[in-house]
Amino acid sequence: MDGGQYNPRTVEEVFRDFKGRRTGLIKALTTDVEEFYQQCDPEKENLCLYGLPNELWEVNLPAEEVPPELPEPALGINFARDGMQEKDWLSLVAVHSDAWLLSTAFYFGARFGFDKADRKRLFNMINDLPTVFEVVTGAAKKQQKEKSSVSNHSSNKSKSNSKSRAPESQGKFSKSEPPKDEDEGLDEEEEEEHGETLCGACGENYASDEFWICCDVCEKWFHGKCVKITPARAEHIKQYKCPSCSNKRARA
Repeated sequence: MDGGQYNPRTVEEVFRDFKGRRTGLIKALTTDVEEFYQQCDPEKENLCLYGLPNELWEVNLPAEEVPPELPEPALGINFARDGMQEKDWLSLVAVHSDAWLLSTAFYFGARFGFDKADRKRLFNMINDLPTVFEVVTGAAKKQQKEKSSVSNHSSNKSKSNSKSRAPESQGKFSKSEPPKDEDEGLDEEEEEEHGETLCGACGENYASDEFWICCDVCEKWFHGKCVKITPARAEHIKQYKCPSCSNKRARA
């Protein structure tokens, strides 16, 4: 392992490391769930799910060195795979993944002497993101809708009608970026409302300079880069199904 890659030394570097690992874990439990499921063979030895700083993931045996270089994820996730409903198993792995992410981030904080202010700032940065569990179970989207609903009720009818559900309000133009208001004077307010929309794959907020696509089945929004769809390719898709919905249809 590259020591530099695994040893961030500032609050910003630790948070960047956290986000990379978190994105990798969310991919394993959402867009790459079929591959993750297959790799967690109960017939194999104790396996762990690792999120990597480069936004990738891997299922592997625990580290051999004792004590390990970093805190270890939950051991033996593969043994529980066939003993419970798939969604419950994924939720269980997600909860343990959240615990591992926090332990790894604050391991770096302790190792490099973060003081009280640094630890608080790191926690606040982490806490602004939905947890892996919230993304996997859909709780993050539910919270986003509730916040959006409260915000919309407090605005006037014209604004509510045009932007009440952020990206979902664009109708047939769903396979593009979330809509932009033509009135430049509302740009800042629009960015705040759209910012409540979360990617169904990575859980990150909407940003106006990124391409998004909506699943026509579950109606979740995704960064194009997270589901490997480009704007050019989207133009030729009549009905888009996200990886999760496609996998469900295949298993059925």
